[in-house]
Amino acid sequence: MKCDNCNKAATVHLTEIKNGKKIEKHLCEQCAAQNEGVPIKSHTPINELLTNFVMAHSGLQKELGVTCDQCGITWAEFRQSGLLGCSHDYDQFEKDLTPLLQRAHEGANHHTGKVPTRTGASGVPRKRKTVDVSKLKKELTGALEAEDYERAAKLRDAIKQAENG
Repeated sequence: MKCDNCNKAATVHLTEIKNGKKIEKHLCEQCAAQNEGVPIKSHTPINELLTNFVMAHSGLQKELGVTCDQCGITWAEFRQSGLLGCSHDYDQFEKDLTPLLQRAHEGANHHTGKVPTRTGASGVPRKRKTVDVSKLKKELTGALEAEDYERAAKLRDAIKQAENG
């Protein structure tokens, strides 16, 4: 249908009864707002409507006042975006996060991680000597400056061994 006033697409349909007669008006949103004084709301996306509905009926409205001292995020903002603002949020929202984490991790509320492939049959990782290569390189530079070539050769070999695994 077209608007009775301007021939745009009619999106507002009014029906009035005056003196026993039915009067129908088909207007676009602009003509309805100007001529008839009908307030027209802009269309709200369905996801926003659903979010507002869930927030209003899930008891989360009372928690809107709780915010993180560090980043200022509220529980409602986290629920809407799914992202926490900082590491302090885990402590701030612990009471509410625990059930979510338990559901997501099949009852567990802390991360246990995976078992490394280099573990033995007992599940205990094999001890591995860790070497700080950058520290060895600094020592090598010092040994060369001091002209301690025997020590420099040993450090060179240790660096090669550490880099090759």
